[in-house]
Amino acid sequence: MQLRDRKRELAIAPLWRLGFRPFFLAGALFALIAIALWLAALAGHFAVWQPVGGWLAWHRHEMPFGFGVAIIAGFLLTAVQNWTGRAGLSGRPLMVLAALWLAARLAWLLGAPLVMLVPLQAAFLPLLAFVIGRSLWQVRQRNNYPVVAVLLLLGSADALVLTGLALGDDGLQRQGVLAAMWLIAALMGLIGGRVIPFFTQRGLSLTQQVKALPWLDRATLGCALLVAVLTASGLALKASPWVALPFACLALGNAVRLGRWYDAGIWRVPLLWSLHLAFAWLVVAPFGQALWHLGLLGNPSLPLHALAVGAMGGLILAMLARVSLGHTGRPLSPPKAMGVAFALVNCGAVARVFLPGLLPNLALPLAGICWLAAFALFLAHYAPMFCRARVDGQPG
Repeated sequence: MQLRDRKRELAIAPLWRLGFRPFFLAGALFALIAIALWLAALAGHFAVWQPVGGWLAWHRHEMPFGFGVAIIAGFLLTAVQNWTGRAGLSGRPLMVLAALWLAARLAWLLGAPLVMLVPLQAAFLPLLAFVIGRSLWQVRQRNNYPVVAVLLLLGSADALVLTGLALGDDGLQRQGVLAAMWLIAALMGLIGGRVIPFFTQRGLSLTQQVKALPWLDRATLGCALLVAVLTASGLALKASPWVALPFACLALGNAVRLGRWYDAGIWRVPLLWSLHLAFAWLVVAPFGQALWHLGLLGNPSLPLHALAVGAMGGLILAMLARVSLGHTGRPLSPPKAMGVAFALVNCGAVARVFLPGLLPNLALPLAGICWLAAFALFLAHYAPMFCRARVDGQPG
């Protein structure tokens, strides 16, 4: 039976053998295309062509719900196989899920009517949550149930955006998108808290991993979920000193966690310093939001882009580079160009967050160019891996 199952898996085209393959490839391609289109739109090249809701609404929605969610789907569909010991989604069911994601992207970009767009967009996250939740439920793996809860909350945030879109309420759309960003921050904190200390210990051949502090992990997750709820309600979108508290606690919690994981040896290993730097943006972003709520920072967009570009972009790129190697049977030694890519995405975050006040006309284009170059380098070296069988001959 095991031999027949293996033969059946090997008969599937490599791209559709496991979730990370199509979704990592599609997400990275979308990261490249979406930012290129956004920069072109800002330069006035698409005066006639408008996606659903206009270019700003499209950019605001598609970076978390198009790019971010694609990578989340690829990671979780692959990780759940390791968590449960059960075969992950593959073949035609995986094709259907990927096609649903792609159809929603095209519907947004090409200006499809809402009667077509809304069902396509609204279906993906609940379906993903069902697939992940079913696998976890079958083995009663309760410690990973919070992952499903965050996926369902992301679906609720997307529903808020779609409601705002249908009503023509830009404020409601913004609440949903920004709530989603903090939910993604919660997921990054949850997953990062597990893998970064583990990868650090393994990558540096340390004798033991830093001992986890479950209360600290739960507290930071709770703070991230709280700021997401406050954002969805609109309360966090108006400067208020009391709202600064959960943001400050989130920043402090992530700073303590990052400090506990740190080892000077990470700077010798690109797959490690890239993860640590990305997680550092999860300190900068909520700290910046706390400053804004206290009236000490004038532009709330800056810490939000620290979250979007530095944390989400940086952590995604670092995780893609490592996970893709491991799951294609390759040694954990990325191409040397990936060190440049990791540096570029962080330079882009610095440009987008810290340069607008100094170089207002240069900051955004520079950030965009750094982002495009980083993901172009990734795709140049990794895209072929997703379309080829594992080098060790194993399925997956």
